[in-house]
Amino acid sequence: MERTRVWSERFKLFFLNNRFVIFLFVLLLISLNIFVLSKIPYVFTPLIVLVKTVILPIILSGILFYLLNPIVNLLEKYKVKRIYSIIMLYILIIGILVLIVSLVIPVIQKQIQELIINIPMLYDKTVYQIQYWLGGDVFQQLQQSTNINPAELAQSLSERWTAIAGSGVSGFIHTFSGIGGFLGTLTEVIVSIVTVPFILFYLLKDGHNLPHYILKFIPVRLRDQTSKVMSEMNHQISSYIRGQIIVSFCIGILLYIGYNIIGLDYALILAVIASFTSIVPYLGPAIAITPALIVALVTSPVMLLKMVAVWTIVQLVEGKLISPQIMGKSLKIHPITIIFVILTSGNLFGVIGILLAVPGYAILKVLITHLFDWLKVSSNLYETDKVTEPSVEVDVKK
Repeated sequence: MERTRVWSERFKLFFLNNRFVIFLFVLLLISLNIFVLSKIPYVFTPLIVLVKTVILPIILSGILFYLLNPIVNLLEKYKVKRIYSIIMLYILIIGILVLIVSLVIPVIQKQIQELIINIPMLYDKTVYQIQYWLGGDVFQQLQQSTNINPAELAQSLSERWTAIAGSGVSGFIHTFSGIGGFLGTLTEVIVSIVTVPFILFYLLKDGHNLPHYILKFIPVRLRDQTSKVMSEMNHQISSYIRGQIIVSFCIGILLYIGYNIIGLDYALILAVIASFTSIVPYLGPAIAITPALIVALVTSPVMLLKMVAVWTIVQLVEGKLISPQIMGKSLKIHPITIIFVILTSGNLFGVIGILLAVPGYAILKVLITHLFDWLKVSSNLYETDKVTEPSVEVDVKK
């Protein structure tokens, strides 16, 4: 009888009165419910369709919100109402878009068409240069093993994209008309882009009240901790989005200036490509340098050296001056971790996964860190080292 009573008390102590065990048990029940319901198609199908419909406009609106919200907040400090600040920003953005469409887009379109038309020539010169340096046996063995004629492939791609670029939107749709669902996908993208200004307007107008609204659904005892988690998540996302876009824009400007100085062909389109791909940390610049290397290689060995020099200078300026000032060390993520996260997210979710890999990882890191801290306090499995803490504090002060 006494032994039964002791085991009963131990069971209550380590299981029924242990918050960590209760949390795991509740998590297990929730997971089982989700698993069972996922086997019923009509339960989660509407939710999946809803997420697919709203995910793109929400992502685009969120990115623009983090870019424009500091400007609205700054104007609000100078007694300008948010609604007037938003209207002024919209007018300014429309003016910038009109300027880009009228001045920049035609130049980019012309350079793209020239680059597409010259793809076979660029390929032939690239192969000749590499064969001259390394010998032609490597390419002959490669073609024999793969049974692919790169020259014919380059010619086919050039003809296809020339037809697309020359015939405009109608030619683009006609070329891809055989691909199932293309028109539907194009319609969804257009509708998403059209809805972005409306979502963005209300985010800029009322977005600062959203955390207070969410906290109303949280238990009172958890509101302070939840507010800290939301604040840290907001800081991580805003720092990354604003910083990465500004850094990418600076890289594009610097490369365009450098390419023009050395006289590299297709300077504008190559700089634009580098600017867009630089949004992806570490892997983006490696992708962006490839077309620039090809163009410089077919021009001359001297141009190749000049291009490498320009790229090296820009990367040094970005790494030593621009990124530390704009990005800082807000994310505190190791570069190797970022590369693995981008590769894994890209394999799982494609292009969207690559773009959202780092901010998504930052959000998960904040959530898991705070959850782990809560579990440490709740489970009583971790004890504070009272002996070593004072020495650490003294060392920090020194």
